[in-house]
Amino acid sequence: MDKKDIAGIRRQLKVDNDLLKISDIFNVYIMKETTDIYHHQSQPFEMLDSDQQELFMANFKKVLTGQLDEKLFELKFKREAEDHSQLILHKGLLSTDVEDWKAQMLLMTEKMIKDHPYEKDVVITFIRAEYMKPMRKRNDDAEESDRDAVYSHSFILCSVNKTEEPKKEIQFDYIEKEFKYKIEVDPVIDLKNPMSGFLFPSITNHASDVNHILYSAGKANEPDYRFIDEVLNSEEFMTAKEDKAVFEEVIKSVVGDQLSPSTLANVYSEINTAVEDNEEDEPPKLDYKDVERVLTNSGQEVDGDRIKEAFYQITDDESYELKASSIVPKYKSKSIKIQTKVANISISPQDLEYVRQVNYKGKRCIMIEVEEDAEIDGFRMLPEAFGE
Repeated sequence: MDKKDIAGIRRQLKVDNDLLKISDIFNVYIMKETTDIYHHQSQPFEMLDSDQQELFMANFKKVLTGQLDEKLFELKFKREAEDHSQLILHKGLLSTDVEDWKAQMLLMTEKMIKDHPYEKDVVITFIRAEYMKPMRKRNDDAEESDRDAVYSHSFILCSVNKTEEPKKEIQFDYIEKEFKYKIEVDPVIDLKNPMSGFLFPSITNHASDVNHILYSAGKANEPDYRFIDEVLNSEEFMTAKEDKAVFEEVIKSVVGDQLSPSTLANVYSEINTAVEDNEEDEPPKLDYKDVERVLTNSGQEVDGDRIKEAFYQITDDESYELKASSIVPKYKSKSIKIQTKVANISISPQDLEYVRQVNYKGKRCIMIEVEEDAEIDGFRMLPEAFGE
């Protein structure tokens, strides 16, 4: 799945949408510090009142929100695993009987809590739904509706949410004219901050892919590897942060830990061009040969064998491929931080070429080329001749 596929589903998660049909919702309550199912309840989604539907829809959108390889990860199932989740989820997806659907989701729940008690009470929510995408764009002048022909995708979406203790409050009773201490005992489900979740199957280019699953972490670059391995039975992967760290270590191993801003700007520019040129296709990846080419085109004399060796030393795999999109910071935003004791500067990768570190009166200084007068607290800075 790419960001467009995910955004396409996320946009449809709204009440009274004829392009999205949620048939069933299944909630399972787990008590903290136990590995037992306390209660579960299944019902047709349309039986919830509109306010409840809105709350769950907002929660499901949160599950599908975030950057790929940072918070959202498309994972490939392992070939073999005990009680394979791929089989359980596929059975649940194809089931026409509600009781069978519940049984499969309870099997998934048991895998989630096996030998892994949560610190707080949690609610695990499953929905099964059908998402329909028109095959053609809307045309108001055409006689045929854009919805006469659609792509149809059935899927299961899961969300894991913690519960919070109810607030203790003091209220004023207008009738009795007295202050009262309000005591609530029912826990509140935190639907605004899902702890994790997943979407099965993966949907790419209008086709369902049952060999992949989309996993959602609670926080960016903090995937739950136990959940991925033991619950989802998926293969290992690298986060964008880890890919970025590998790239930096390879560069340092080959050219040292010093690079001019202009060289780094050229490196990022070359990789970003590859990302943009392949935006509609499979995301580009860089092996050691590609890294050699990027460095050479950026003015660095490097040894290809040394880069290959660096790949092996850092990843234990000389043929490892880095995702290009993980390496380049957000290209047109101020995503690069230049940190000094005096000031912290934010700049975009494309503007790195305007930054220099120079020696001025025997001291190191940061020089930034600008086209206009800089301002400080509403005052324009007075230009000075360099060296004065």
